[in-house]
Amino acid sequence: MTTTPAHDKRIAEMTFASVYPHYITKVEKKGRTVAELHQVITWLTGYTETDLTQLLKTKVTFETFFKNATLHPNAKYITGVICGYRIEAIETPLTQQVRYLDKLVDELAKGRKMDKILRQPK
Repeated sequence: MTTTPAHDKRIAEMTFASVYPHYITKVEKKGRTVAELHQVITWLTGYTETDLTQLLKTKVTFETFFKNATLHPNAKYITGVICGYRIEAIETPLTQQVRYLDKLVDELAKGRKMDKILRQPK
């Protein structure tokens, strides 16, 4: 699926710090914890807790956030629809990576088991 250049630019320029509080609200409203949210983020990106704190303080864009991340090799198994887009069909890598994160947060909020969210082999 092709996204528009304007859509991709808007995502690239959005800061991780501006979206992070919404992730917290979403998961806590459904009875999940910030620790679980961090587990999901660190699994996907390879960042540590210290890294996350620093990234939030410096208000990095999603472009920088994912440029410096080490995406988990199993991230390619994150599929489904988020924000009206089929994740596996998104052609712009950065937009796809942001939607990976959105999908994982969504699954966490919906009560999915952590081993399923983190795409661990059985």
